[in-house]
Amino acid sequence: MTSTTDAIRSDGPEPVPPPPSTTAGTAPSAAGAPVLLSAQDARGPVRLTVVVPTRDEAETVPVLLERLGTVLGALPVEILFVDDSDDDTPGVLARHASHFPVPVRLTHRPKGARDGGLGGAVVAGARHAWGDWVMVMDADLQHPPEAAAAIARAALRHDADILIGTRYAGAGSGSGLDGAGRHVTSSTATRLAKAVFPVRLATVTDPMSGFFAFRTSSIDLAGLRPRGFKLLLEILVRNPTARVAEVAYEMAPRHAGRSKASVREGAVFLRALSELRVRRLYGQLRTGPADRRDQLRQVCRMLAFGTVGLSGIVVNTAALWLFFHGLGLHHILGAALATQVSTAWNFLLIDRLVYRRGARGTAGGRAVRFFAMNNLLLLARLPVLQVLVWSGAGVLTANAVTLVLLFLVRFLVSDRVIYGKARKEGGRDPVHLLVDAAVSATPGRSHSAARKRSFYLPYRYDVAGTVTIGSQIRLPELEFFRAQWVADDDVDIVVRVGDVGRRRPRRRAAMTEYPPSGNAAHGTAVQHAGTSGTATTLRYEEHLGRFGANFRIHLGEPITIEVGPLLARSPHVVYTNILEALLRFVLVSRGRMLLHSACISLDGVGVMLSALTDTGKTATILRLLREHGGRFLSDDMTVVGPDGDAVCFPKPLTISSHTLRAVQANDLTTREWRRLRFQSRLHSKGGRSIALTLSRFNLPIMGINAITQILVPPPKYTVDRIVPCRLGSSTTVEELFIIERGAPSLRDLEPPETLERMLTNTDDAYGFPPFRYLAPAITIGGLGYQELREREREILAAFLSRVRARALASDTFGWADEIPQLVRGERSPVSAATHAPAPARHRHGTVADVWPRWGTGLTGGALGVPVDAAGLAADGGTA
Repeated sequence: MTSTTDAIRSDGPEPVPPPPSTTAGTAPSAAGAPVLLSAQDARGPVRLTVVVPTRDEAETVPVLLERLGTVLGALPVEILFVDDSDDDTPGVLARHASHFPVPVRLTHRPKGARDGGLGGAVVAGARHAWGDWVMVMDADLQHPPEAAAAIARAALRHDADILIGTRYAGAGSGSGLDGAGRHVTSSTATRLAKAVFPVRLATVTDPMSGFFAFRTSSIDLAGLRPRGFKLLLEILVRNPTARVAEVAYEMAPRHAGRSKASVREGAVFLRALSELRVRRLYGQLRTGPADRRDQLRQVCRMLAFGTVGLSGIVVNTAALWLFFHGLGLHHILGAALATQVSTAWNFLLIDRLVYRRGARGTAGGRAVRFFAMNNLLLLARLPVLQVLVWSGAGVLTANAVTLVLLFLVRFLVSDRVIYGKARKEGGRDPVHLLVDAAVSATPGRSHSAARKRSFYLPYRYDVAGTVTIGSQIRLPELEFFRAQWVADDDVDIVVRVGDVGRRRPRRRAAMTEYPPSGNAAHGTAVQHAGTSGTATTLRYEEHLGRFGANFRIHLGEPITIEVGPLLARSPHVVYTNILEALLRFVLVSRGRMLLHSACISLDGVGVMLSALTDTGKTATILRLLREHGGRFLSDDMTVVGPDGDAVCFPKPLTISSHTLRAVQANDLTTREWRRLRFQSRLHSKGGRSIALTLSRFNLPIMGINAITQILVPPPKYTVDRIVPCRLGSSTTVEELFIIERGAPSLRDLEPPETLERMLTNTDDAYGFPPFRYLAPAITIGGLGYQELREREREILAAFLSRVRARALASDTFGWADEIPQLVRGERSPVSAATHAPAPARHRHGTVADVWPRWGTGLTGGALGVPVDAAGLAADGGTA
């Protein structure tokens, strides 16, 4: 394509107006900057560009435009046609796009400027894109426009870098392929690509798809070398750290024309696949140690590898002697057979001893690659072996010489290609993410399980009078909010136990989103009996089938969480990894935020502490309560509102033995102290770090976590068992301290910095799977994930505008010594003495006592009925 005067960026350009010379409704006569064919859209910035490469598509583009206009009209998108046609396709586009509801642009590539074929056309279009997302689809209607809308919505909502339209997962289907030959060709190419790149394509079911979207800031467009029509494969291989999700769709029959696939295109594909593999191999071999520590480790691995290699030479020589002298086989055949014996020996020792930790892929896959390497090197060894034999060397001696000569090659290929750790480049996320067109059976009054289960909810909770929860399993974290007066039909979130997931094991964990039927990727309303199809359903399954840590969430009214039997036995995991994420966003939809912070009322002053995980916040709060009195509201999470008020969230505290000694807690029994030593090690920062590291591999990490919690429950205790204290229901926060480790310092924080740090600290509390897969698919109260995050930011900004925020650093864990002085020192003695703990204001504007009875005057978390302050005060209030 010839150069243009547009400002082109590959990292996601801002929307720019069309060139002044552009005339809407006219087709370009030569390659250049895209020409606007439709009236300029003034609704807002374009977020996604639909790139449609065309070649002699005059029959199909009118129908394509009509259907795209129907499904994309409400989205912030543009359509960019990159045309390589020799027929009247540009003129047809110009006539039909003039009144299109979204911008339609066209660039025509004349003969001689069509580099890279269809892939080159896509890259050329991506360089001219106005949106920070680019979606690629064909013009022949085999990629249904309704499915394009589903991919566009998923791209704008999900925290992924590449969205792939897949024919081979969920409700996807390749039935639109022309004939059995196309089916066989497509499936064979897919299997071949996945066999050549087993790691980089591990979570991709359709790497040969021509229907996909990508975030331009995450893809190096300049580094792409498109060849033919399989551009997605190159993008996936060249961008190993890009986050990938798939959207199932049903491939439609071709509307008109014929397939562009041919024997020539097949040869181009094989050539491109070979070049990608060779470039990848070259890149792996030239990636050396990053620092001296890695160099030392590599030297140690080489020595260990050499030691195993020496034993392998002994095994190889013995096997060759048997085949050559003992059985009388030709020395070339004997050397080939001896190589298979020594390769098996070497692999077992190398895999078990040298690379027993952190080896990538499966043992079977490593074995295949190891045998392939040694047999390819065998082809190089045999001519040298023959030359040495002709020169008079003995067969056994010549064979040993060839083995020693190739030692360094074998080590480098093994170390950097076969066993090279994915962490060096990030690696693909191990969980398969899928947006499926079909709606799963919704948890409700009918189960697909064979055995009947009860629907009664024996445990009910009312969180701050804002969200009510009914559960079939006891949730210790919410015990403070027990509210048995809440009726089953009035709860906002339901937790039930059921049989979730398929019976047989699966190769990797999967998160599947079933959108409402109106968003079905194939444009039809797919519903199961008893399913309304009006709300999103999410399903998470791990490797162990029905025995794994599986759950299903139906985001309707009420929100229903159905957990498998394993999770039902680990309520801490259910709450921390599933329920709290939903509770967080339900509160946001109702004007509140679940902020990662600790909060107490100290001398009647609301004081909040925030820190990254495992900084020392819990010990600081306990010392403040023990040494300075006050009322306790929360240690881990606090419910805050835009008016500056904080509502208690007194979950049991996760305690370590050194924390208990620091606050001189003496209430624990001898047995509890002994158990705590082991519990605190397992559930410490180090234990969590190990779990987070394991979550990057293809392991049933949530199941491992659940079993660990069952066998060794976390050391959780209520605050008033650890230190004598009173519990408060709410307070107006005046002071916020973000505590840090480091040289002693104190500084005021500006609102923008405070906002970002509090959001960072809150997000830090949700780093464990499956939050990062679950959250982007959440829709509550008509608000998607990004809208909920934006509203959460607004609530927090309003809350912080009423609070003085300071960063307090200490290198001796002495925050509890400094904070009371800072709070009291800025108040006169008279005001400090008279600043008694006044009754806190309730969220409805009335007065609340220290013991919250959210249910008084409220039904199911309704927001419009005030609480009777006199009734609360009459109950008194210490916990």
